[in-house]
Amino acid sequence: MPKIRRRHNVAPKNLNLEEKLVHINRVSKVVKGGRRFSFNAIVVVGNKDGVVGHGLGKANEVSDAIQKGFDNAKKNLIRVPMTKTGSIYHTITGKEGAGKVLLRPASEGTGVIAGGPVKALLDIAGLQNILTKSVGSSNPHNMVKATYNGLKNLTDPVEVAQRRGVSLNKVFEG
Repeated sequence: MPKIRRRHNVAPKNLNLEEKLVHINRVSKVVKGGRRFSFNAIVVVGNKDGVVGHGLGKANEVSDAIQKGFDNAKKNLIRVPMTKTGSIYHTITGKEGAGKVLLRPASEGTGVIAGGPVKALLDIAGLQNILTKSVGSSNPHNMVKATYNGLKNLTDPVEVAQRRGVSLNKVFEG
């Protein structure tokens, strides 16, 4: 049986990506002369049409950390399978470290029911009707990564039908 390959990372060219800063953290290191401060920035990029990525930038200046984060995020782009109503096809849980994020499809008109870092990622991905619940750690690093992992593991019904060798209607039946 031929192996069906998963979605590859999306090339960032000609996608009109929007960028959003999620969180900035100041980190200090104690050295002989006192404290030395550096910054890390969590950022997300996407085109509001199913393409999304996240990145972490670290530097001694805030602006450099943000720029590094955007460059890193553009290397981690994925395509998210979405319905015509701007929702997802099925419920999924994303996990990273001690953080878990439950992503559930919602009916049209619901909006994005999410908090903080999760909402930023879902908005930039273009999802419009989705319910989420954060379980465990509320650390922005883990929340963004858990949401990204959940979106990455979503399956498209067409892909499932091809893998099983059945029609699309059969996938939705059972």
